[in-house]
Amino acid sequence: MSPFLGEFIGTAFLIVLGDGVVANVVLNKTKGHNSGWIVIAFGWAMAVFIGVYASTKLGGSGHLNPAVTIAAIAFDNFDSSLLLTYLIAQFAGAITGAVVVWLAYKQHFDTTEDANLKLAVFCTAPNIRNAGYNLVTEIIGTFVLVFGAMAMSQPATPFITIDALPVGLLVLGIGLSLGGPTGYAINPARDLGPRIAHFLLPISGKRDSDWNYAWIPVIGPIAGGLLAAFIIKLI
Repeated sequence: MSPFLGEFIGTAFLIVLGDGVVANVVLNKTKGHNSGWIVIAFGWAMAVFIGVYASTKLGGSGHLNPAVTIAAIAFDNFDSSLLLTYLIAQFAGAITGAVVVWLAYKQHFDTTEDANLKLAVFCTAPNIRNAGYNLVTEIIGTFVLVFGAMAMSQPATPFITIDALPVGLLVLGIGLSLGGPTGYAINPARDLGPRIAHFLLPISGKRDSDWNYAWIPVIGPIAGGLLAAFIIKLI
């Protein structure tokens, strides 16, 4: 067991199940085709629950998210020497998980003509494209995630070990309540890692990977996490 292994496997599970539920809903000829936003939100909640649980059992902290790790360091309650280890594990796990989803749904990618839906399996995009408001939405969503995760963790060790079920339910709430504008990335690795996989994989009929938007699901969550850490310190 090790922090790297825990974060890598936990983040890979997060993406396999999270991107997997999106694939099941949006790609053609799946059992879950067109089953809707609530199915996606529940799928992502379960993805977080299982990912966090696996991470903590294998030596990680259950962060699965660079915004959480950076906020934990800013909160002065996490070893800053682990930052690079966690970031590499999280991004590598996210890319790996996205590749697994593509393999599982390869035939359905092939039968889906809409290139935007293929991209949506891997990463987020706003329904109304406005960089300022999209950024604010991601900041708000991640603030709720980080502040809520801290509030639900053990008082003596916030961020050291995140409780899987409460955080899964928190992400369910964020998805249902705040996910509408941008698809609630709230995690740089969750968005950028699969976006890189989309760019690299030989997906039939794919479009570009929307790099013009890609900075928002990275900067927004980091800013939201840091803001939450700052407020937590004040309290």
